[in-house]
Amino acid sequence: QVQLRESGGGLVQAGGSLRLSCAASGSIFRINAMGWYRRAPGKQRELVAGITGGYSTQYVDSVKGRFTISRDNAKNTVYLQMNSLKPEDTAVYYCNAEGLLSPGGRGDYWGQGTQVTVSS
Repeated sequence: QVQLRESGGGLVQAGGSLRLSCAASGSIFRINAMGWYRRAPGKQRELVAGITGGYSTQYVDSVKGRFTISRDNAKNTVYLQMNSLKPEDTAVYYCNAEGLLSPGGRGDYWGQGTQVTVSS
């Protein structure tokens, strides 16, 4: 059974850094795109950063220049390096694997979420 497990969240002061990791486990043939979403209190979920199998990346404007997404295809893992964190980055961050191909077929998977809190 495919699972996505995030790690690396926590409490940090404004200006600090955190690195999120998300590892997909199970029998996996290939993952198309991977990404990080976040949901802040009272707000809708938004795509923070995404990366394709060919390593093309995209970012929401508010994190450009501060966050970097990367992936290790051999480990089925995606990372989000977050620098110069701001209080408005506070949210639950979710990992997403899109077009994941396994013996069970193709589908999209989500992690359970990890809390990131940035204090001012």
